Amino acid sequence: KRRKGNAKQIVIACSGVFLVAMIVILMMSLAAGAYGADISDFELTGEGSTDMVMIAASQVGNEGGELYWRWYGFSAHVDWCAAFVSWCADQAGLIDDGSMPKFAVCDDGIRWFIEKGRWFNRNIEPKSGMVIFFDWDSDGRSDHVGIVEKCEDGLVCTIEGNSKDVCIKKWYAVGD
Repeated sequence: KRRKGNAKQIVIACSGVFLVAMIVILMMSLAAGAYGADISDFELTGEGSTDMVMIAASQVGNEGGELYWRWYGFSAHVDWCAAFVSWCADQAGLIDDGSMPKFAVCDDGIRWFIEKGRWFNRNIEPKSGMVIFFDWDSDGRSDHVGIVEKCEDGLVCTIEGNSKDVCIKKWYAVGD
């Protein structure tokens, strides 16, 4: 299966396999909806963090992710995509103000966003600063997480840590 394509914060298909990129909004205001509501009931009520995007963009090219996994508290190399997203959020002040969780495992981040009523389905338009979770093998569990930099001309650009052990930008076609 191929994991490359054009960055989309919503739905992703790889080699004909439908991959759902669960979307979470990081916004300064609370999102509509209550925990336990059907995901399709949520509405977009705010923007993502542009500060977090600028911080993430400044990290493109980092190899090995030691800065992020050591910041998180690990003493040895681990999968660091979630630690990268958390580090960026921390640098933007989003963890201290309660807008974002500190998480090293995708499922823990997802659980936090659902509990806070800040989990959105794939039918919303991607916004800069959103957090995107990927389910590459369509097993219902997230395999990867990144930050949406922008959405334009039918493409979504993400900034992802631990993509082949490097922090990089990726593009996914909207609806691909």
